[in-house]
Amino acid sequence: MSPDFIKKWEHILEDVEKRKIPVEFIKKLVIKLQGKRQQTINIKKFLEQGLEPEQVEEAISRKLQEMDELITGVEFILDVENVAKVVQPETDRLLSKL
Repeated sequence: MSPDFIKKWEHILEDVEKRKIPVEFIKKLVIKLQGKRQQTINIKKFLEQGLEPEQVEEAISRKLQEMDELITGVEFILDVENVAKVVQPETDRLLSKL
C-alpha cells in the first residue's frame, strides 16, 4: 500500500473512539506508568507469531490487572495498514453502488 493511501487512513482513524477496537487492528499498546516509565506490548508481533486474538486479549487483560495501581494511561497504536486492508474493499463495494 502506498504511503499516501496509509496517510488517508491515518487521518480517518484519528477521530475513531478507541475503546472497542478489535485486537487485530492494534499494532502496539503503550502502558504509561507512574514515574514517567512506560511498557510497550507489541500486539502485532504476537499475532504474527500465531497467537489467536483471544489469547492476546487475555494476556493484555492479565498484564493490565497486574499493573493496575501503577498505570497512569494507555495509548493504542493502530495497525493502520491492516485496518485499511480490511475496510477498504468493503468501502469500495459500497461506493460502487452509488
